[in-house]
Amino acid sequence: MTPQNASPIESDFDAIVLGGGAAGLFCAIHAGRGGKRVLVLERNHAVGRKIIISGGGRCNFTHLNATAANYISSNPHFAKSALARFTPRDFLALVEQHNIAWHEKSKGQLFCDGSAQQIVTLLEKECTAANVVVRNGADVTAVVRDGKFRVITQQGEFHSTALVVATGGLSIPKLGATSFGHQIAQQFGHAIIPTRPGLVPLTFTSPFLKRWDLPGIATDCIATFGKKSFHDKLLFTHRGISGPAILQISSYWQEGEPLTIDLAPNAKWTAPLREHNAIRDLNTARTAMYAVMPQRLADRWLKLNPPERWTNIALDEAEAALHHWIVRPDGTEGYEKAEVTLGGVDTDGINAQSMESRSVPGLYFIGEVVDVTGQLGGYNFQWAWASGAAAGRAIAS
Repeated sequence: MTPQNASPIESDFDAIVLGGGAAGLFCAIHAGRGGKRVLVLERNHAVGRKIIISGGGRCNFTHLNATAANYISSNPHFAKSALARFTPRDFLALVEQHNIAWHEKSKGQLFCDGSAQQIVTLLEKECTAANVVVRNGADVTAVVRDGKFRVITQQGEFHSTALVVATGGLSIPKLGATSFGHQIAQQFGHAIIPTRPGLVPLTFTSPFLKRWDLPGIATDCIATFGKKSFHDKLLFTHRGISGPAILQISSYWQEGEPLTIDLAPNAKWTAPLREHNAIRDLNTARTAMYAVMPQRLADRWLKLNPPERWTNIALDEAEAALHHWIVRPDGTEGYEKAEVTLGGVDTDGINAQSMESRSVPGLYFIGEVVDVTGQLGGYNFQWAWASGAAAGRAIAS
């Protein structure tokens, strides 16, 4: 069922939500349930485009263990209130209410058994039930506040007491991502924490790529930057490295700094060479390394790091080298490949309970446009649900 289109005559609403993504639709639903007349303006031809491509098309719609510790923000405590008042279990209950089959892939990550479209359909049905009006293809050209908010679009002008900015971040511009939400925030006096791509593949210079020309090879690893470490898969690409562990650490990595990668987590790959009467040579080392990583990677590692001696001290050094591979990325693949945007509207100017501007009554910021960025694994969707519910309930009350 598709949310109703607004009548050309209808222009006055209690709340206008800019953006028909996860946060925007969920906010509209909660405000509409409270009896408010809500309009969602989406510049794309359909709502939920980013939801559709998420989780490999199956939508990692939440993480059961989401807490504020899983988010990056200039204020690490900001997300606590919203996350506590709308939990992963709350959204899961809605998923089950709509008879959407789901599964836990790993470590609390919940996915649809079917398609991500099921989550979009859920949101559309809830919007319809809450009498939310949705206008697709509504490109906003200006926002003015003179008592009420006036939102000017190519489809006409709309007025409301409350305005919710749910326009997302800068990631995946091909889906329509822009800095419009940040511009609105600045227009109304809000500061913007500098943005950069998050959950993004890392790139390297030509010398590294020639040495490690292994596109498509994946291996288990622990990627570390500073005090943050992630144990998951690493994937070699034509431009550098990716995979869940690298996407995770990319959000913490600082440009120009090195990363440490453990290519043999929880393993002592030289153990077979230390056994009684073990033959210590390159062939034995190769066989031992095959047990902890893909053969092509092991062959390349030994070619680039051949042991010069076979003493116990030399084996200690060879063991340590595989656990402490130091790499220095040249950069990232940018917003085109980034799953999220780090930075955004400064939380100092937002009420953590209602997501309302502290300086402009009736103005709300939710979702990715805010300086709250989750780790990989459903955390960003949970922030969308939680922040959207917080704003929607505040408007309804």
